[in-house]
Amino acid sequence: MVVTAQFFGALFGMFAIIFGAFGAHALKKSFSEDQLKNFETGVKYQMYHALLLLLIGFNLKLDTALEHTMVYAIIAGVFLFSFSIYGLCISAAKGKKLKFLGPITPLGGLLLVVGWGILAYSFIL
Repeated sequence: MVVTAQFFGALFGMFAIIFGAFGAHALKKSFSEDQLKNFETGVKYQMYHALLLLLIGFNLKLDTALEHTMVYAIIAGVFLFSFSIYGLCISAAKGKKLKFLGPITPLGGLLLVVGWGILAYSFIL
């Protein structure tokens, strides 16, 4: 499980840099100001949670079912939260907004909250 946290932390970090550069340069011309801000929010949250996964991967044993749930909640939360934002922004810029992604974003946010909550809970056990 430690390897999973570290692997996804590194992967999310790498893609946050790529998506951030892509948004700042390639998409800047086709995005509205709001779309660019939303895209940047997805990138920021992805990077924050990449760093979180690396920190917990290097500092916690991650050997309990609760800790596994925490890692999976964070990984799934990043996918659902950040990647749904990317999809919404890109599809809207092309004039074909994928509205089904709208409800996915808060679900991803909820999973991120669950991950942080489990982390906090693990410190008081």
